[in-house]
Amino acid sequence: MGLALAACGNKKSNDYSTTGSATGTYQAVIKDGHYRTSKARGVAVQQNDNTYNQKSFENGLINIIAKKFFSTKSYIFQEGQYLDSGTVTNWLGRKTAKNPTGLNPAEGKKSDPNPLYVQQIEEQDYMQQSGGSLKLKGVVIGIGINSEYQYQKKTDGPYYTKNISNAEVQSEGKAAAAKVLKRLRAKPELKNVPIVIALYKQAGQDSLVGGTFFAYTKASGNKIGSWTDLDYKNVVLPKASSAASANSNSTGTSGAFSNFKSQIQNFFPNISGVTAQAQYKDGTLQGMHVTVTTQFYSQTEINSFTGYIVQAAKKYLPNGVSIDIKIQSDSGIQAVVYRDSGSSKWNSHVFGSY
Repeated sequence: MGLALAACGNKKSNDYSTTGSATGTYQAVIKDGHYRTSKARGVAVQQNDNTYNQKSFENGLINIIAKKFFSTKSYIFQEGQYLDSGTVTNWLGRKTAKNPTGLNPAEGKKSDPNPLYVQQIEEQDYMQQSGGSLKLKGVVIGIGINSEYQYQKKTDGPYYTKNISNAEVQSEGKAAAAKVLKRLRAKPELKNVPIVIALYKQAGQDSLVGGTFFAYTKASGNKIGSWTDLDYKNVVLPKASSAASANSNSTGTSGAFSNFKSQIQNFFPNISGVTAQAQYKDGTLQGMHVTVTTQFYSQTEINSFTGYIVQAAKKYLPNGVSIDIKIQSDSGIQAVVYRDSGSSKWNSHVFGSY
């Protein structure tokens, strides 16, 4: 999230202070000298452990959804404080006599079970200063919906995968959102605050990219309003994909990245792999995360390679969008190269170099 912690923070009240913030990011709440963590931190269904999903879910909920409604200049971010881990665990479970609040359907036939649709729920709170204290002014809820379901027909048997159609993802997500909103409104503290709910489609277990947010709504009352659709796609480069070949913009990006990859692999022999994750909105490139895995061991090699990466990136990679390049080996990260959106300046840092 890019939050920069200030040594003493900005004092708001006797109990609360805030972190500092980098440009375009939120200040966050500190209570009694400690960062205020989520009450439901880390709770998810043990169905999909693709780590790319969690990263894109959390980052997207802030950068794609929250910033549409709550300006980083006017609001202060707080990790969710109104849904605790026990509540979220129950909601993510199957609906049974013992767990009537489960958002997922009963299992049904073990040989062909109903999917676990709802994978994760995250709450984010947005605050404003009021007098000498912080007041809740809005809540953002992210709901992650699985695109596939893995199950066993018998204990210790093989795993089977059931694909969940886009239509099911949409309908199950919106049904869960309506129930979540009703439950949130039942809490006195959340009765009247604006609540934004966003739906996220989880990428499959073996995907090399995370999923994407596909719809959001803002509820001022007890009922879900109209939904706004989102068109985001995450693509692995340079591997061919339907998302990359669907329009000329993404095809051009794939070609540019292939040229970048070939250039650095031909120049430096000790390269194990070069991959990228590119994100598109409405068919237009928004940014890229590039990973370069090396077999370098000397500091001079890393220094030289990082400099060469900067020059190759300037020449081959797309202009105008944010790009970060992580250079790593089996022993960890060796260097980073990056450029901010809208900037032509590339920056780099080599770790362990004095």
